[in-house]
Amino acid sequence: ENTTAPTTMVAKASTGSEASKSITAWEALFIHLISMLGLALALWMAHSVYSIDLISDPSGTLFQLWVMETPILVLLYSRYRQNPQQCSYLKAVGRGILALPVGALLNALGAIALGAPVGIQYLKKTINWSLMMSLLTTVPATSVFGSSWTNWQRVFANTRFIGSVDYMISIPAHGAVIGAWFGAWPMPLDWERPWQEWPICVSYGAIAWIPGWINCIIWICT
Repeated sequence: ENTTAPTTMVAKASTGSEASKSITAWEALFIHLISMLGLALALWMAHSVYSIDLISDPSGTLFQLWVMETPILVLLYSRYRQNPQQCSYLKAVGRGILALPVGALLNALGAIALGAPVGIQYLKKTINWSLMMSLLTTVPATSVFGSSWTNWQRVFANTRFIGSVDYMISIPAHGAVIGAWFGAWPMPLDWERPWQEWPICVSYGAIAWIPGWINCIIWICT
């Protein structure tokens, strides 16, 4: 009797389990609360300390957001790294940080391809918006999966979730992208409102990813 195929399937299942730990709903709630508090603190500091917001100074506000939120998300998600026996916590933190500029480049190219304005006057805004989007989409997955294309494809393309960590990565990331896309709709309208300028409304749309965190907890509970 040939036992090679069953053995291979068991090995693959074991690898997938290692890649995605299961956590409790309370732990997921704690992680999301810490992340939301970091986001709220960044917005509060921008408004109270620097007297800016997304409308008056989108670039400065976005800078505050990604600078304060990056260590929070990287440190939290690196705890759930794939194969912890082979990948240390510091290595997961390092690759999460390295993913920030790489993901920002991909987000910037994608935004420009979809019609984001190009020019020196928009450069600083686009850079800070792209870094924020990278933080919401690329960094958590890289901290957990590293460069494992199989897991990236499974979670983002096929949406085949093995553990609750997969939900925590995929749902907020999809929420940020979809929110930014919906947020871009008012930009070409002739309303002449200051919040219609790039990248204000798409930033508001992306920040609306918070309900994605809530959906994660619902999925984990059920």
